[in-house]
Amino acid sequence: MNATERTRLTNPDFFRRPPRIPIQGRNSPRPPVKGVASPKLSMRRAGGFTYLGLMVVVALMGFGLAAYGELYSHAAQREKERELLFIGGQFRDAIASYYNRSPGAKVYPQKLEDLVEDKRFPMPQHHLRRVYRDPMTESIDWGMVEAPGGGFMGVYSRSEEAPIKTGNFDAPDAAFEGAERYTKWTFSYSPAGSGPAVAPAKGR
Repeated sequence: MNATERTRLTNPDFFRRPPRIPIQGRNSPRPPVKGVASPKLSMRRAGGFTYLGLMVVVALMGFGLAAYGELYSHAAQREKERELLFIGGQFRDAIASYYNRSPGAKVYPQKLEDLVEDKRFPMPQHHLRRVYRDPMTESIDWGMVEAPGGGFMGVYSRSEEAPIKTGNFDAPDAAFEGAERYTKWTFSYSPAGSGPAVAPAKGR
């Protein structure tokens, strides 16, 4: 053993363990990097943006549903108007048939049921298949236009709503042009040469 080796063995620092260098593990805290947000802060920010985006989507869906509801409502009302015009025409034709086929003097019907079953003949006549319901009120309680000399010469809806259709009517319904309420849509029959009835309508 030379002198150098004896010196190392006699040195107390020779037998000390070298300092341990910590190894960065998965759970070891990492020193923050300047200019980079921590994961928790990034998650909070991401959650805030997600919530805001969700609120925007909900708002857009609400506007879309409202617009769809309005369009659906208008479409449903237009369909009811078409139905009302058809049914009103059926009533008008039935009243004309009842009047013109009167045995003897021409008279108007007294009630709606007279159009369904005309008992003035040995064999009852049918000018109307049934008393149709009013598509605007879902009722058979029609307003009735009084006829000169008694009875009624027309019907109309009791709905006070404003029509969507205000123009481009067929010739028999041309008087409905610009009407403000459905009560102004009177489906009446008046023989040529006689003035139209203007008496207030009564119930059935």
